[in-house]
Amino acid sequence: MKLKLYFLTLFIFLGLDAFWLGWVAPTFYRSRIGHLMAEEVNLLAAGFFYLIFVGGVTVFVVGPGVGGEGMRSVVLRGAWFGLVAYATYDLTNLATLRDWSMTVTMVDMLWGTVLTAATSAVSVWAGRRLL
Repeated sequence: MKLKLYFLTLFIFLGLDAFWLGWVAPTFYRSRIGHLMAEEVNLLAAGFFYLIFVGGVTVFVVGPGVGGEGMRSVVLRGAWFGLVAYATYDLTNLATLRDWSMTVTMVDMLWGTVLTAATSAVSVWAGRRLL
């Protein structure tokens, strides 16, 4: 069941993040940090991020949620997990890169928080019904 739950969570996370990356992010990021962006996305690095991050969400949030934890707790822990992970990336960039944007930092941290909370809630809801 844990492997099925992982792939369910991965599918949901990728689906939600595809919306952000496909419609919102390109213009937003390019206008603020385009001069820092690579010409091509490193798909291997991105793939490893998704696999590792979703593993963390599954182990620390979705698994306990499917096991009977209340949905409020699932959403709050998902939000916290997302905030911590995205803050690690964004605040490190803000601290170490000369032209990193404070606006990008704040928006990206908010997106990571909302994305992970939503992924957690939908994954637990679906996991309880399907697995």
